[in-house]
Amino acid sequence: MNKLQELKKHLKRGKVYRRADLSKWSKSVDRHLDELVQEGTLQKLSQGLYYYPEVTVFGETPPEEEVLVRSFLKDKRFLVTSLNAYNALGVGTTQLYNGKTVYNHKRHGDFNLGGMTFSFRVKPHFPLKATPEFLLVDLLNNLDQLAEDSKEVVSKVRSKVKTMDAKKLKKSLQQYGSVKAKKMLEPVLTAQYV
Repeated sequence: MNKLQELKKHLKRGKVYRRADLSKWSKSVDRHLDELVQEGTLQKLSQGLYYYPEVTVFGETPPEEEVLVRSFLKDKRFLVTSLNAYNALGVGTTQLYNGKTVYNHKRHGDFNLGGMTFSFRVKPHFPLKATPEFLLVDLLNNLDQLAEDSKEVVSKVRSKVKTMDAKKLKKSLQQYGSVKAKKMLEPVLTAQYV
């Protein structure tokens, strides 16, 4: 069995590999990676990141977002979200956006991973899962990125606040809110307690 075949034995379908992961099984990792990509065994996702696709009746499947981002960051502490998530809040946002945002502690910038663009943002604090309270605060943090009329959205946010759990919202605002978001929401939350 040649060295390339030996390397292939270690690959598992549906898994994302970093170049460094494969170097423990090959002394000529760059040459072997080039060969595996050329023959279609592996797909190159970005510099030093490769995917061994799963095959279904519909063809090869792309890597799961979570697996892709976890491998890219070499970390499991991140939150993948999108401006589209705000549409579920019912505050007048209806636009659809292509990009995904990844809150994390390591990388900052826009990266193309496997044909998808991710905007990585380093944040000191973010939840493990996006709650409605977090999304409302995040919407105000990112108000300038929305295509909708910001005054109309803010007006609907103020109405929405009255229907949400005030304690959870206040906690989310304190932990994740920008100065601008706090200036907009704190008066509304204070008025609810009066």
